[in-house]
Amino acid sequence: MHSRDVAEYYIAKQKAAKRLCKGWLKPSDLPTNAEIREQVQSLSRMHDGSFHTERLLTMRTRALWWLEQLSEFHPKLIGSVLTGHVREGSDVDIHVFASNPHSITVRLDHLGAFYELQRKQVIKNGEQRVFTHIHIRDEFKIELTVYHPSLLGHRFRSSITGKPIERASLPQLKKLIEIEHHLDSDSLARTIDDISSMPDRFAVFQSLLVPLENVIQNLKYHPEGDALFHSLQVFEHARDAMPYDEEFLLAALLHDVGKAIDPRDHVASGLEALDGFISERTAWLIEHHMESHAIADRTIGARRRRRLAENRWFDDLILLGECDRAGRVPGALTCELEESLDYIENIEQMFG
Repeated sequence: MHSRDVAEYYIAKQKAAKRLCKGWLKPSDLPTNAEIREQVQSLSRMHDGSFHTERLLTMRTRALWWLEQLSEFHPKLIGSVLTGHVREGSDVDIHVFASNPHSITVRLDHLGAFYELQRKQVIKNGEQRVFTHIHIRDEFKIELTVYHPSLLGHRFRSSITGKPIERASLPQLKKLIEIEHHLDSDSLARTIDDISSMPDRFAVFQSLLVPLENVIQNLKYHPEGDALFHSLQVFEHARDAMPYDEEFLLAALLHDVGKAIDPRDHVASGLEALDGFISERTAWLIEHHMESHAIADRTIGARRRRRLAENRWFDDLILLGECDRAGRVPGALTCELEESLDYIENIEQMFG
């Protein structure tokens, strides 16, 4: 559970029992959910050190920003970000109250957020209930749980401890951050303003990639079909070749985003849309990826090839071209778009 391979306590217990014990076990022989959570938190404190404090502050300020944006729905922060028990992969969990989830998604659309609405059937105390969750893609994973306004004063209880869940409103979270992180109100306000003015770059990447699904390419050169499917194939080949290299993987995934903006000059339009969100190296690779094909089929001029070869990223350009040409297989297996973005976003944690 610490490494996020398993998210559910019940499944984690089953896997651990099967690995460690060969016979039948009574439920009372297994640790409680609260005992497991305590040990997971202990591991996080041991491994994360000072990084934990910095990450907690960042997650709390991000949560505060979302509480401000969703203030009309009486949001309440709950979970590990509130209690301080965050670890790698922790979500920002927020309760919101609305008669219709659609009113919340309208607000999210206005913010330009990318989200997924999920209705989940859960059996609690022998009663089947349907919970509505909205998963938002942000710097951290945001999970909204939607309740009817009549439950605004209800004291929800933890399924782990059975005790009332701790929760914080917008003013309470502000006070908590100021006290625990020694941040005055002016500094906190500036931090929130910075969040408002700086869109999450991975949300920008997703907004540019999604329309590629509707870009049908010339089957002579792209028998695989739409440009998004092609981009995901190129990403898979790039990940096999350079699994640790964020800049290269972004070039592979984003090299064709301009096809949904201006097909007549997809390179220039793509670079204009990505300006400020990618590194110089990633931009250079995207800028010259079409020339990598001219190099491969020997149609490029000698002087132009020589100038490209003088660049320190020339070998990477040749490799990107190979990945680009390999990513044109009808029916090839690829990951989903969100999986590819999650992988790139978490490279630093995976490889240091």
